[in-house]
Amino acid sequence: MNYKKLKRKLRKIAPSRDFKKIKDKYAKLYKIRLKEKEDIIPIKKAGRLTVDILNLVEEHIKPGITTDEINTLVEEFTRKNNALSAPLNYRGFPKSVCTSVNSVVCHGIPDDRALKDGDIVNVDVTPIVHGYFADASKTLFVGTPGKEAQKIVAVAKQCLRLGVLEVKPGNTIGDIGHAIQRYAEGQGCSVVREYVGHGVGFEFHEPPQVPHFGQKGQGIPLVPGMVFTVEPMINLGKHNLHVLSDNWTALTDDGSLSAQFEQTVLVTDNGFEILTPFD
Repeated sequence: MNYKKLKRKLRKIAPSRDFKKIKDKYAKLYKIRLKEKEDIIPIKKAGRLTVDILNLVEEHIKPGITTDEINTLVEEFTRKNNALSAPLNYRGFPKSVCTSVNSVVCHGIPDDRALKDGDIVNVDVTPIVHGYFADASKTLFVGTPGKEAQKIVAVAKQCLRLGVLEVKPGNTIGDIGHAIQRYAEGQGCSVVREYVGHGVGFEFHEPPQVPHFGQKGQGIPLVPGMVFTVEPMINLGKHNLHVLSDNWTALTDDGSLSAQFEQTVLVTDNGFEILTPFD
């Protein structure tokens, strides 16, 4: 695909005047389903619940709590709000939330493990509200963090911020990854390659894929109506990882800490809007 040629064509289409033309083009070229205003409203509702769930878990995080207890908190609160947990039974995933502790990069399965003082845990939730999805995660400190934990969490949080700031019409998916990779590697950390951001809203995972590494100006041009996650997974050591025999839990090969922050982002006419707005 000649992205430069496509960007020139898109500049000739006024998004507010001819959204349908762009919508049809992106569906045909990339299988990306752009969201209209009536779609954004329920996705925002799911986004608000997503943030409420994360805030609830953060209130209860302390040494001694088990990741299964976190799962119970998430599932009970989700059902109380007349929503469903997208991870539960998704491709066989057995729980309602991913809890990734210390060197676990992502997709940690809640169990009877008790969190210890100094641990970090990424909590990744995706509620379904009236058929619409929103997806977000935060890496939380358990008790008092050490210097390495403080560093990797701070770097991952800033990577998310820098990636989101690249979201605006005319930029590309490559701009997002480039900003994240440049900052992370500049801090002596690394960016996970195997897992990326993704479209979301109508389904749990939709096109496009959103890598957190890449080259500026490369990849699909961003246009209003795109909704996707930015969710950089950043390792304190090397980016290499392996997956356990449960076919879900991914860990750093070198045992280094890994942290992640994720938000669901909408491309607007002038920039972006975060649909899962946490601090």
